Amino acid sequence: MTAQHAAWWKSAVVYQIYPRSFADSNGDGFGDLGGIIERLGYLEALGVDVIWLSPIYPSPQADNGYDVSDYRDIDPLFGTLAEFDVLLAQIHACGMKLVMDLVVNHTSDEHPWFVESRSSRHNPKRDWYIWRDAREAAEPNNWGSFFSGSAWTRDATTGQYYLHLFDRKQPDLNWENPDVRKAMQDIMVWWLDRGVDGFRMDVVNFISKTSGLPDAPTLPGHRYVIAVDEFVDGPHVHEYLAEMSREVFGNRDGEFITVGEMPGVTTDQARLYTDPARGELDMVFQFEHMSVDQGPANKFECLGLDLVVLKKALGRWQAALAETGWNSLYWENHDQPRVVSRFGDDSPAYWAASATALATILHGMRGTPFVYQGEELGMTNYPFQGVQDHQDLEAVNYYASVLDLRGDASVALAGLAAMGRDNARTPMQWSPGRNAGFTTGDPWMPVNPNHTWLNAQSQLAAPDSVFTHYQALIRLRHELPILVHGDVTPLMEEDPQIWAYTRATPDGAILVIANCGREPRTVEVGAGWTGASLLLGNLAGTPSALTSTLLRLAGWDARIYAAN
Repeated sequence: MTAQHAAWWKSAVVYQIYPRSFADSNGDGFGDLGGIIERLGYLEALGVDVIWLSPIYPSPQADNGYDVSDYRDIDPLFGTLAEFDVLLAQIHACGMKLVMDLVVNHTSDEHPWFVESRSSRHNPKRDWYIWRDAREAAEPNNWGSFFSGSAWTRDATTGQYYLHLFDRKQPDLNWENPDVRKAMQDIMVWWLDRGVDGFRMDVVNFISKTSGLPDAPTLPGHRYVIAVDEFVDGPHVHEYLAEMSREVFGNRDGEFITVGEMPGVTTDQARLYTDPARGELDMVFQFEHMSVDQGPANKFECLGLDLVVLKKALGRWQAALAETGWNSLYWENHDQPRVVSRFGDDSPAYWAASATALATILHGMRGTPFVYQGEELGMTNYPFQGVQDHQDLEAVNYYASVLDLRGDASVALAGLAAMGRDNARTPMQWSPGRNAGFTTGDPWMPVNPNHTWLNAQSQLAAPDSVFTHYQALIRLRHELPILVHGDVTPLMEEDPQIWAYTRATPDGAILVIANCGREPRTVEVGAGWTGASLLLGNLAGTPSALTSTLLRLAGWDARIYAAN
């Protein structure tokens, strides 16, 4: 993250691997490092520059690895440190980089730090976590957990409560303690010395809580409240991140990348986090565009997509970080449903076209694109039937809370099927064969039945597949500086079906346009685009140039033109 190397990640494309669902090399039903090694040729062919691994550290797996019990080893579920070193060396040999997922806000309750911390009120590590006395025989405040219920759990050994913004097995670290900050910095240095190329940091804007941990404003009918105003972008978060960057990267040469996952972050805050002059982070993951089809207080309340709202959400971020800072670009990750089922059209007639249209729109924007495993194939949501099909802790807890409150179980199940995180965690679909080629054993999660026709094997052999379209988009980003540095100007912002914008530098301009619906549309593009050359289209038979100011777009037709 040194200044002389600050620009390399702007033209890069990152590929996220969720290891337990990517590829299984030993037949135990779980993906592993050996499986990733076997599939590196696939990623090299796709053309990505960086691989980001979701957590592979030792963990009780209460939250699929986001509850870390040892930051300096590999969970036997995935392999060994020796296998990791082989993977890292082979990634580098392919010309790619590796980013580790670092869980900085909390650990597992089985981490030795917390085992010591809970052992007595006088243990030297007591203050490494956030402990409080009961308040009138109840929790220290009214904060709720993201995984339902209270954010506090009483520990019988000492009689105090500890804070956990997520599961009770994920106690929050106390970043006000300089020893905690130093310990986390040492972990980062340890991995960098091993050769990794950076970090994606989980909910990193939660690490500074409001002094005194005050109650959050109450909500009618809610005993506990997710108190975002009290821990999102807290009072010392910039100080902590600047210190981390300085201590970890300050005297280190190399090409590194740091990404902060930041639920609830605003554009104003994001500019501060990603301003190169401040030395905090290279980019952040924001969630505004991930909430446009959800209820304001319930992510499983599905409102349906208003394309204008989605366009304006991403447009705000493009404009806000145009002069200072940098955007990450993503549709999917391990916490989101499949975009072709969510914002696209996963019917057989429009599945491929909508997957490639959405990809075109995203990859044409200013920022670093992130591709989640299977997204480049157009993988869809899983056909969940009941709560028994879900394994995600958040989903199971949410359904139980709905039943406890005598809510509508059928509505809850529909919300889980549409928005649940398990949609992203079904096994990677490599082939039409048994278990989609993911494992020779019994997969830890069921394989989507549509793997018989939606799989990598069939797409690699097809010239006009979703995969080959992603290849072309990645190649364009590498070849065209305008896609990296060009200004963004939105067009037709109020149109409920057309998504269009231009990218421009003093040396030229491109037009990105997509029909985000089934009905054909004819669009007036302006005289300045007459004669523009087609750089990329997602439908076969697209004319190679614009010959008129009127552009006829078929359903889910997406194109990128270069002005002459």
